[in-house]
Amino acid sequence: MRSRKITKIICAAALAAVLTLSGCGDLTGANEDSSGGENKSAVEKTSVTQTAKVTEASPNKPESNAKISDARNTPAVRVARMVGPAVVGITNKAVAHDIFNRTFETEGVGSGVIFRNDGYIITNNHVIAGAKEIIVSLSDGNTVNGTLIGTDEMTDIAVVKVDAKDLPTAELGDSDEVVVGEPAIAIGNPMGLEFQGSVTVGVISALNRTLDLNDRRVKLFQTDAAISPGNSGGALVNADGEVIGINSAKLATNGVEGMGFAIPINTVKTIVNELMDKGYVARPYLGVTIFDKPTAARYGYQLSIEKGVYVFQVGLDSPAGRAGFQRGDIILAIDGKEVNSVTDVRNEVAAHKVGDKVKVLCDREGHEETVEVTLEEMPQPSNQ
Repeated sequence: MRSRKITKIICAAALAAVLTLSGCGDLTGANEDSSGGENKSAVEKTSVTQTAKVTEASPNKPESNAKISDARNTPAVRVARMVGPAVVGITNKAVAHDIFNRTFETEGVGSGVIFRNDGYIITNNHVIAGAKEIIVSLSDGNTVNGTLIGTDEMTDIAVVKVDAKDLPTAELGDSDEVVVGEPAIAIGNPMGLEFQGSVTVGVISALNRTLDLNDRRVKLFQTDAAISPGNSGGALVNADGEVIGINSAKLATNGVEGMGFAIPINTVKTIVNELMDKGYVARPYLGVTIFDKPTAARYGYQLSIEKGVYVFQVGLDSPAGRAGFQRGDIILAIDGKEVNSVTDVRNEVAAHKVGDKVKVLCDREGHEETVEVTLEEMPQPSNQ
């Protein structure tokens, strides 16, 4: 019989908090984990810049048709003229609470890219998260209110709509054609609207960089074009003036420079289409709260298992609940692929579609058995 146990090392009050969090996070719609937060010591989203006051910026209007020499007319110059007018500032006005539960208003600023001239804008989920009001600052200096069309936390993509017509738009390229070493130009609002429309230049440093964010494994472009807080949601553009990525994250470790990350535009297109169609992205789920050793430690537990992930809680009205999963089961493999972390389980489930049947190998009290589960659509939060 395999040696395994989960040892409680927290007080009863803390345990109640764990159960509350895990129930809200996973059994009602989040993917298979009760953990929250991100590893801020390693990766920092280049999101909203908290400021007490945002001053109105002088817009970066494109130059007139002034003629410049061929030597000066670099790809960065051409891209700034082509794409710059389609990059906007997004101000997120939200309400927060202090330690005395008093409310106060906060403001954060990110970036966005207009992709349709009737006012549809791509940005990051973390730029608009928690917003009570969204204000969009156009490149011509005008500001308009924005409406959230849909958002996807897993890929960090959101779509915002403004009531305007004949807006400048950016052309979305094909990120599958991107090669390492080609020029990469980032356009956005580093540090807020005071620096609206800033252009930084570098190269594509790597493709398919895999980062683990909130126990979700995502593939991103790496670039050395300077990306700072406020650039989130802005455009990463190739030398032909095509948007190849949406700037999203940077490595925030002491001594590290020139490591920014962008979501490939082909991934963005897929997500945007679903967001515009129904306001959310339909994904399959199992309906279990699971622990590996790191996630168990976050909540005050010491987990002792040789391999697999521990089932901490099962949603009764979920695919796993209907398939007979129980607390204490250890998931060892999905469709023949070993899973030894929360991220492994997420990725294996995400590789399937709603309605697919998967075979899950479990260890229950020392006996291994295979259970077939029909994946269902993950429930959406009540505010969507």
